[in-house]
Amino acid sequence: MIDSHCHLADEVFAADLAAVVERARAAGLERALVILAAGDEKEAAQALRVEQLWPDVRFAVGVHPHQAQAFADRPERAAEVVRTQLHATPAGRAIGEIGLDYHYDYSPPDVQKQVFRAQVRLARELDRPVVIHTREADEDTLAILREEGPVRGVLHCFTGTPDLASAGLALGFYISLAGIVTFPKAVELRETARGVPVDRLLVETDSPFLAPVPNRGKRNEPAQVALVVAALAALHGLAPADLAARTKANFHTLFRP
Repeated sequence: MIDSHCHLADEVFAADLAAVVERARAAGLERALVILAAGDEKEAAQALRVEQLWPDVRFAVGVHPHQAQAFADRPERAAEVVRTQLHATPAGRAIGEIGLDYHYDYSPPDVQKQVFRAQVRLARELDRPVVIHTREADEDTLAILREEGPVRGVLHCFTGTPDLASAGLALGFYISLAGIVTFPKAVELRETARGVPVDRLLVETDSPFLAPVPNRGKRNEPAQVALVVAALAALHGLAPADLAARTKANFHTLFRP
């Protein structure tokens, strides 16, 4: 199995990082894609610890829409920061998470869009996949991907509509499901996930957030991606091992580790 999106460099894992990695390996994880906030020195330092403990991890670096306001004066500088950090991160494989989030008012939408565009352009230049975060901004997210593409990528922690899934698939994107798919009230999401072709699915934890049932409300970690795999396998009528193998292959196709 592969956890295609987690935040192991977050400070919440600092105290017991070695145990978290050990549990991930014991659960059968080959690797994980660790998301890094571009320019965050604390996360970059923690990333070195993660890689020492788990050499097979890979990294994505990006400016999250919540942090876009830091580049309001010169949005293209966000891409420069990402470029520099990716160059200094040999295990870096992707640009992300990037995108748009209109739910919170951390960054003005216009600034978010400019920073997002700059990073998508960088992804095209470097031929790197993008890890997309979109919340209450789907039309604008899709518009920018269409206008600035073609680019490879994944809609991470997918909770959207069937229309969004169809649009993402039409762009050639993968759809990644997290622990939310196990929540009792996520009936519509499960129906949408059932309609995503298995060869376009990824699985993730988005840890430390969104722990799947029966651990909902607790700190999440990569080992728990097995619960997401089991849930999606049931939806697609597959054995968990088969779903795990398929999503692992999809990860390798997209991120070329």
